[in-house]
Amino acid sequence: MFDTYRVAVVTGATSGIGKSTVSALRQRGLTVYAVGRNESLLAELAEGRGAVPVQADVRDTAAIAEALRDVEVDILVNNAGILSSRSAFHEIEPSEIDAMIDVNLKAPMHLTRVFLPGMVARKRGHLIYIGSSGGRAAYPNMGAYGPSKAGLSLFCDNLRCDLLGTSVRVSEIVPGRVETSLYRTSIPDGQAKAMMYDGYRSIQPENIARIISDVIDLPVFVDVARVEVFPTDQASGGGTMVKHVTA
Repeated sequence: MFDTYRVAVVTGATSGIGKSTVSALRQRGLTVYAVGRNESLLAELAEGRGAVPVQADVRDTAAIAEALRDVEVDILVNNAGILSSRSAFHEIEPSEIDAMIDVNLKAPMHLTRVFLPGMVARKRGHLIYIGSSGGRAAYPNMGAYGPSKAGLSLFCDNLRCDLLGTSVRVSEIVPGRVETSLYRTSIPDGQAKAMMYDGYRSIQPENIARIISDVIDLPVFVDVARVEVFPTDQASGGGTMVKHVTA
């Protein structure tokens, strides 16, 4: 059990890092509100992990705010994100630019605006954002995704300036390649697993969830501002990753 916090909200909760984070925080005794679009997967989280389901698109700030209107939220884990395609910028659809900015940057900012005033008033809270190495360095075919994550990273830095003296912490977790469904829609013909994961030692969602739990668990006067975490086999810039060869 965390000494300071009791209630968490996790977006993108039905798969990958979000799902593992729900499990990790529930194991620590928190009440966890799991935000996602898939009703059946939310029901599984409720039954199997004891989460409180909130069915909503992360962009629908009003619906989420209404569902949690009377809840004192201590931790907000902004995990939901999309990479709609992996094409050169001049080849992507204009709608993809909007989608990635809306989900990866605007939604976390709007949700933060909903829950942060209460945290400041109570002088208790922890804002956690799942960034990306693609927001810290240039990668090919990420001309919209990278800027959306870079904007999120700078938002975290600005929040820390605004929140001095409030005891509200801000942490950005910046992973390299994690084995999640992020690439499912961006790589066609169901080839994401073969191209990105087969033969590679990628970070697993539960590894990131453990980092999130550890960051929260530190004393309230310690704020881990940013954690960059890569597979041992991945370089930090350009996305280069080598397959694992056993001896």
